[in-house]
Parts: sequence; structure tokens; C-alpha cells
Amino acid sequence: MDGMLNFFYEFFGQFLGGVWTAFSNIFVGIGQMFNFSAYADIIDSHTSELGGLAWVYAIIAMLIILAVLGLLVYIIVVSLKKFARYKRKAKNTNDLIDEVTALNREVMRLNLEKDKILSMKVSQIGLNPNEIAELTGDEMATLNGQDTPIEEGESRFFKLTKIDNEWADYQPPVYDNEITLPQICERFRNFACAELGLYYDIKIIRLFLASFASTRLIILQGISGTGKTSLPYAFGKFLQNDAIITSIQPSWRDRSELFGYFNEFTKRYNETELLRAMYEATYNENIYLTILDEMNIARVEYYFAEMLSILEMPSRDEWIVDLVPNVWESDPKHLDMGKLHLPENMWYIGTANNDDSTFAITDKVYDRAMPIDINTKGVPFDAPHTKPLNLSYKHLEEMLNYCKEHHKVSDENLHKIELLDNYVIEHFRLAFGNRIVKQLREYVPAFVGCGGTELEGLDYVLARKVLRKFESLNLSFIRDEIDGLCDYLDFLFGEENMLECKEYLRRLQKLV
Repeated sequence: MDGMLNFFYEFFGQFLGGVWTAFSNIFVGIGQMFNFSAYADIIDSHTSELGGLAWVYAIIAMLIILAVLGLLVYIIVVSLKKFARYKRKAKNTNDLIDEVTALNREVMRLNLEKDKILSMKVSQIGLNPNEIAELTGDEMATLNGQDTPIEEGESRFFKLTKIDNEWADYQPPVYDNEITLPQICERFRNFACAELGLYYDIKIIRLFLASFASTRLIILQGISGTGKTSLPYAFGKFLQNDAIITSIQPSWRDRSELFGYFNEFTKRYNETELLRAMYEATYNENIYLTILDEMNIARVEYYFAEMLSILEMPSRDEWIVDLVPNVWESDPKHLDMGKLHLPENMWYIGTANNDDSTFAITDKVYDRAMPIDINTKGVPFDAPHTKPLNLSYKHLEEMLNYCKEHHKVSDENLHKIELLDNYVIEHFRLAFGNRIVKQLREYVPAFVGCGGTELEGLDYVLARKVLRKFESLNLSFIRDEIDGLCDYLDFLFGEENMLECKEYLRRLQKLV
């Protein structure tokens, strides 16, 4: 037993002694390096031999030693910095790995969001949901093979061809061709109240119906919650032909959002609901209303530019939209050489809110439309049960054309408008323009035919079509001129008239 212990003692003693000698020698060496008394003894021992040069040599030797020490310190510092940088780099690499992982998760989330947005897009433009694979490159998005190229003899317009089949044996209803414009206004007001719980002032209904005489584009604007969308919706219910609601999206930039587009891959035409309604309207004489809901959430002059130009054509024979550049035997019956004739019985009703989330509607759009402000909620009233109406667009246009002939704007008021135009040009550098005068000659007679007065109609058109342009001017410079314009309106039309114009001008003054 003692022999074994002696063995291990001597064996490990040898090892530990070596470790101790290594560490102790380090400290011995450091002590020797900084043993200043030894340096002094060396200098003294050589003084007799070197004389006065001994101290010179000593100084040189000490400088060399300091340089060596400085170099060692530098090497140690640089090594520590490199080590610290390496550790930091390793840590940053771990951070980057974590960041890449987080970004991968975000990409996955965005892909899911993209799929949701694409699904919404599909419902808006009539895109076949099975064609998502073509847009995303995901072969797994195909479903039941419906996104395969079209077969020979099959129509590339699925919805329009379906309308051809459904309306082949259509028999028109018995239209009420005896009703008058005032009766339509009153019946619609009672119908909206009794059947839908919607309350409208009779003047709003007259303004709305009279707009059908002057333009195909009507803009309902005002504060939210006043019934801008519900007005044309209720009118569609009243006419037993539901309005087509097209919800405008912020990304809309061209005509394909309205009419769809031809898919070169599948050889099918992606038909929108609006295109389907347009085509259906060519089969009958019903009145069709298309609601462009939140129309200025995208730029109207982008996606509606072609429609603005086409509807300005004086001849309805020129109301044509090119859908496809060629002709197939299987194309729908009412397409002519790949072109669609816009229906004469469709009107487009845009709703607009003016806030930070929307674009300003430009003069190009306003000049071609009839804006109607709805800024107050309707007052509840009692109305009898009222049946809906079968109204032909031809009978409506006959009544509106009758008004243009029998309720023309008087020569006296036309002369006053000319004087007012000259006054506005002189003081505000603005002019009415021929388009606005033409609309005035069409709108005011229709408003009179609906039960209004000529001065009320003139007042509304001037306030919404002419004085609206004042907003583009520097109000601080024209503030004093507004008083003069109000006085001139009183001079021309009387103090009790043109209340809409004067109220609008006073409101502009308060904005300064």
C-alpha cells in the first residue's frame, strides 16, 4: 500500500512541479526584465571601461528595450482586438441567422396575404379562381382543370354566352308608359320610405332623376352616412332591376378593371360583373344603374378615362368598346367584330367621399358629370304601401326630351347667365364653357318637368358646376370679390333666389 502511494506521489509530483516551474519562471522572467538595480550595477561595472560613454550607451539600450516592450504591448493589443472582433462577428452571425429566420416567417405571412388579396381581386374583375396558378406560378393552385386552354368550339366569353342562352326567349314586361316624371319622383319617395325604410327629400329625388337628361355619369357626394349609395340602390329596387354595385379598389388604373381582359394563356376572356350587366342590358329596355362605390378611392381619370371619352360622343352609334381584336364563331351574338356597343339604357352612379383616403376628382371628370351633394339625413315621414314600377328607358327618355322642348330655359335667364359669365371672367378669370351651358339647357328643363322651378334648377347647376371651380383659386385673393358676386346675383335674379349659389360662396369665405 505504501509503495503504491509513493508511486503516485512521485509521478504527479513530477507533473505538478513542471507546471509550477513554468508559471514561476514567467514571473521570474518578468521580475528580471524590470530589475532596475541590476541595470544600474551593469552600468557601474562598465563605467571604468567606457568612461563617460557608459551612460550614453545605457540610454540607447533603455530606448531599445522600451521599443521592444512597446512592440510586445502593441502585438498583445492587436491580438485582443482581433479576438474581440471575431467574437462580435460570431455574435452578429447568430443575429443574422435569427433575422433571416424572422424574414422567412414574414415572407410566408406576406404570401398568405397576397393569396387573400388575389382572391379579392378575383371577385372584383371576374377572374376564374382556378387561374391563380398562372398569376402566382403555383401549379398547386389549379382546381379541376378549369384553367386549361379553351377547347375547340367553346366560347371564350362564358358569362356573355350564358346570357345569350338565358335571354333567347325573353318576353318584355308590360311597361307603364303613362306615368309622368312628377309621379315617378313621388312614387319612388314613398316606395323608399314604405318598403326600404329610406327617407329622401323630394328635391334630392328631382335632382337625381333630372340628371338622367344631361349625362350618363352622376356623382353623389357628401358626408358619410347620408344615403349616397342607398339612393341608386333603392331606385334599382323601385324599377325591379337591381343596381350593379362595383366597389372601386385603390389599385385600379386602367379599363381592364371595368371590362376585364383576354387571357392569352387560357384563351378565355375574364369577364367582370359590369361587363356581364352591360351585355345583358342590350337584350331589353329596362333601366340599368351601375354604382361605382367609393369612386375616388382610385383616380377616376385612370380607370374611367375611356368611358368618359366614349360617352361624350354625340352619336350613340359611336359608343363602342373594343374587347378583342379578332372574331371567333363562338363569340356572343351581340358582339360585333369583337366590339361591344355600350347599352343606351345604362347610367353610371359614382359615390364619393372627400377625405384623406381619397383622391380629388378633377375638372375633367366633374365637367362631364352631374354632381349632387347629399349632406343631410332624410327626415322620417309616413308613406302608403307603394308598388315598384316597370319603366322603359325609352319612355323615360321620351319624357326628358319632351321637357327639353316644352320647358326650355327662358331667353331672359339665358341672357342673365351670359351677363354672369362675363362678370365671372372679368373678376375671377373663369368661364362657364360650352359643355356646362349645354348641360344646363338639358338639366334645368328636366328638373322643371320633375316638379321643380327654373330658378332652382339654374341655382343648383351654377353652384355645383361653375362656382365649384372657385375652390382651385387662391381664396384669400378673391375673398373681397365674393361679396360683389353675391350682390350681382341679387341684382340679376333677386335677393330671394339663387340661395344655393350664395350659400356656397359664403362657405368659401369662411374657409379663408
